[in-house]
Amino acid sequence: MSEDIRSLLRHVISGQTLDEVEAERFFFSVMAGSVPPVQLAAVLTALHMRGETEGELLGAVRAARRYMLAVEDAPEDAIDVCGTGGDGLGTLNISTATAFVLAGMGIPVAKHGNRALSSQSGATDVLQVLGIEPEMDPARQGRRLAEDGLAFLVAPAHHPAMRHAAEVRRALGFRTLFNLVGPLCNPARVKRQVIGVFDARWLDTVARTLGNLGSVCVWAVHGTTDQGGADELTLAGPSQISAWEGETLRRYVIEPAMAGLKECAIGAIAGGDPAYNADALRALLDGAPGAYRDTVLLNAAVALHVAGRFSILEGERISTARLTENAAFAARALDSGAALEAFRKASS
Repeated sequence: MSEDIRSLLRHVISGQTLDEVEAERFFFSVMAGSVPPVQLAAVLTALHMRGETEGELLGAVRAARRYMLAVEDAPEDAIDVCGTGGDGLGTLNISTATAFVLAGMGIPVAKHGNRALSSQSGATDVLQVLGIEPEMDPARQGRRLAEDGLAFLVAPAHHPAMRHAAEVRRALGFRTLFNLVGPLCNPARVKRQVIGVFDARWLDTVARTLGNLGSVCVWAVHGTTDQGGADELTLAGPSQISAWEGETLRRYVIEPAMAGLKECAIGAIAGGDPAYNADALRALLDGAPGAYRDTVLLNAAVALHVAGRFSILEGERISTARLTENAAFAARALDSGAALEAFRKASS
């Protein structure tokens, strides 16, 4: 173990925090492959037990972005809709479906995703069943985004340096700072993002971190359900939001009724294996009604605001009329076949 890492480990174990520069230096070494697994596990465990800080997350994200293989020349108004995962609820693929709805409305979407981590079917898994194979070339992904207004950015293609932490993360078996780092490193460097967070205590931190990295509009969201917290807006109860806009952090709460939607238990959108989730997604795009559709409409309604298209704010509060109107706009994208057309382009 190098003396630098020994010193850092003693520092963290004693309960002290790392500043942004120290964290960036350490995680840069991790992604260079120069931190032995035992020492990495020790540091991640110590951070987890003490509770990671905003400066530590910011430093880790900066390091990851330095190693990231980026999609160049993405549209300035591109948006990402993704979750951190880790909520353990195993729902249908909400953000993936929302991406098709937004693209059908002419909003460029650089959808960051991965295979299943905490559910049976991650974005990449379900897309493969639907005939959309992972595109591993950033240049071709950029052309997709420019020409079709939709690109699925599979995480391993853009974050190869993360492999140096993969074995340790699997062995530890609990959430570490890395669960938050990946979703905050969109390869297209989007400045607008709806990001679902598995734990409400991270909402402010995630929103501020992205704001400090240059984002224009970020809504970090966390849903309440009868089975625990969700990394997306849900119909199962109120959703908490930390919103970064104009260098200001504000907090909101959204209830399904505010968008003209009915509340229902999270079990109504329970997912299954990739084939099951793919069938549900295709049925949604074909016009199927139900809780899956309504959950997507709620998430799309907020995303339309974050994309800068249709504001849902009146002063410093959410307008129920505007939120309901946005949900109706999203519904028209499904009912008109525009979302289905976005899917067809993506699968061609």
